Amino acid sequence: MTVDPVAITLLLGLFALLIIIKFPIAFALAFSAFATAAYKGISLGAITQKMVSGVDSFSLLAIPFFILAGEIMGAGGISDRLVKLADVLVGRMRGGLAMVNVVASMFFGGISGSAVADTSSLGPLEIDMMKKQGYDTDFSVCVTIASACQGVLIPPSHNMIIYAAAIGGLSVGKLFMAGLVPGILLGFGLMVLCYIMSVKRNYPRGGKYSLKEAAKIIADSLLGLFTVVLIIGGVFTGIVTANESSVLACIWGFIVAIFFYRKITIKNLWPILRRTLRTLAMVMTLIAASSAFGYMMTILRIPTLITQGLLGISQNRIVLLLLINFALLVLGCVMDMAPLILIAAPILVPVVTSPIIGMDPIQFGIVMMLNLSVGLLTPPVGTVLFVGSSIGGIKIEETAKAMVPFYITMVAVLILLTFVPAFSMTIPNLMFGK
Repeated sequence: MTVDPVAITLLLGLFALLIIIKFPIAFALAFSAFATAAYKGISLGAITQKMVSGVDSFSLLAIPFFILAGEIMGAGGISDRLVKLADVLVGRMRGGLAMVNVVASMFFGGISGSAVADTSSLGPLEIDMMKKQGYDTDFSVCVTIASACQGVLIPPSHNMIIYAAAIGGLSVGKLFMAGLVPGILLGFGLMVLCYIMSVKRNYPRGGKYSLKEAAKIIADSLLGLFTVVLIIGGVFTGIVTANESSVLACIWGFIVAIFFYRKITIKNLWPILRRTLRTLAMVMTLIAASSAFGYMMTILRIPTLITQGLLGISQNRIVLLLLINFALLVLGCVMDMAPLILIAAPILVPVVTSPIIGMDPIQFGIVMMLNLSVGLLTPPVGTVLFVGSSIGGIKIEETAKAMVPFYITMVAVLILLTFVPAFSMTIPNLMFGK
């Protein structure tokens, strides 16, 4: 098929124009796809069918249940218990509360799978505690929002499910296991940074617990943490699939929140379900619209043209990977994570899996998750940046300026994940084979 520059310009130009004038991304994707199809004489019914088939995927069944599990655990009293547990484990160090913040986000990320949910649930408690103990507000907010991005990597992550659906034929379980070590590595890098900055700024050490107090806090948090065991342990051992683990997480979350922690009553269920449905509707609409957009990109051979263009710039593997990472970092600043995954993954996966680069699509998925999570923390579209700044009561500009050392740390971890496959691939290769 010959290249049609007018159709390509119409598809991409109209999408860019609609985004600039603040059109909702899902509608911008769908409208530009329908307009281009009409120009090409393609049946609009075929585009509609592509939108329906885009959400008609078995792997996507896990998304509503993981979103619901995160809402249940966020409203079910687990946040306070996770913070106390993290305080027992690392709170006595210099800058103890900053360490607590990172570790608590690591635990909660293994339940919610969402950086926004992490910031919204733990943020008010963590930021307030740090400010009361003498930590600067900008530092408190930065630690909270940067550590929340562990939820994008540590399973479960609904963004990984979206990535698997975007390129097709990829194991969600393998993706989940590939994110485990990178998520912990990111947490470790942030803890090192927090310690260095805490020593430099003379932030206080945390309090100490008696053996009896520590044992009580640990015992009280175990029921909530068992949700992580159900999700990660179930997939790791192969007892359940990712979809089945999401259902188990919801059931167990309801049992713990209603009968043990007693933080949720029948009256609380409707707000939880309403928030879940609102989030799910946004995600599914994006997936449907991006399916139509991706279909038109395939017809116009845009992924092939971009692949040829990138490989034409350089044949050096390192240069190409750095270019791809830079492009994703820039795009992450101006687009939300989910639509960018749906648009960019089908374009870039053929590039990174080409013989010149030879990267496993599983490893690239993890690289992409961390790369775009940086975009959640950068203006002008950084959702987590906005939520954290709002909770902390400071300006976006102040938070973004204070985030510079955290950006550097996250990019350093990103480089490691890009060029050292073992961080991402060791566990899934041991479990599922190469």
